[in-house]
Amino acid sequence: MKAEDAKKIIATAIDREVEAYTFYRTVSDRVKDPALKSLFDELAGEEKKHRMFLEGFLAKDVGTMKFAAGHDYKVGDELPSPKLTADLKPLDGLLIAIKKELEAMQMYTQFAKAAVDVETQLLFTQLANMERGHKARLEDIYTNMAFPEVW
Repeated sequence: MKAEDAKKIIATAIDREVEAYTFYRTVSDRVKDPALKSLFDELAGEEKKHRMFLEGFLAKDVGTMKFAAGHDYKVGDELPSPKLTADLKPLDGLLIAIKKELEAMQMYTQFAKAAVDVETQLLFTQLANMERGHKARLEDIYTNMAFPEVW
């Protein structure tokens, strides 16, 4: 993979982290439930950390990053992004958040698979794991809200 292609991929990842941060902050500002407000504030903070991490990674000499050559991972093709709005019912907001975390997890997993050096693989695997944790947490909340009769 060319250095410029790697820069574009990381820039796209940064844009997605900013989008997720903005979504979580907006929903947090509008949600009434204190527990959900706290959750979305926390998730916004996590996305901000991810953005800062990626910006630091982008500031490195991308020539030192090693990815397998000749592959088209079509990250944008495989990860559609629904339009985010804050005027959603809580369950709809959670569904979009779950989808966004899934997209981020899949994107970072593909980056880890494309990396040929252990350091880059580990970094993207860790980001994918963070997103997986966010998704699982959101799914637990969604299940409890969507199916209260189970409890």
